[in-house]
Amino acid sequence: MSGARESGVLRVARGGLSVVLLAALCACAGTHKPKGRPAELRAVVEPPTAIVQVDEKFVGSARVLEKRPAQLTPGKHRVTVEAPGFFPHDVQLELAPGVTTLQLKLRAIPR
Repeated sequence: MSGARESGVLRVARGGLSVVLLAALCACAGTHKPKGRPAELRAVVEPPTAIVQVDEKFVGSARVLEKRPAQLTPGKHRVTVEAPGFFPHDVQLELAPGVTTLQLKLRAIPR
């Protein structure tokens, strides 16, 4: 098998068939990574079983995010924290590069 690179395209010949692979496809995962240092969100929440969503996407339970912060792009994000039997909590945060700790205690729904 031989390969030659021509202006961003990798051509690989195998058994008489040419397979064209765009270099962009190989590197597409890297296009979504933040440049520079990422923002990290650490959540210290009571109850620790609460789930945390950022921009309406699940990022983890508070228990996990306390020990292993979620990596995000710096900037404004809407954070929602929810747990059964508790009022949900929404907050908009401006996350800078580095670790930001969100510490809160959810309010129980009265019975």
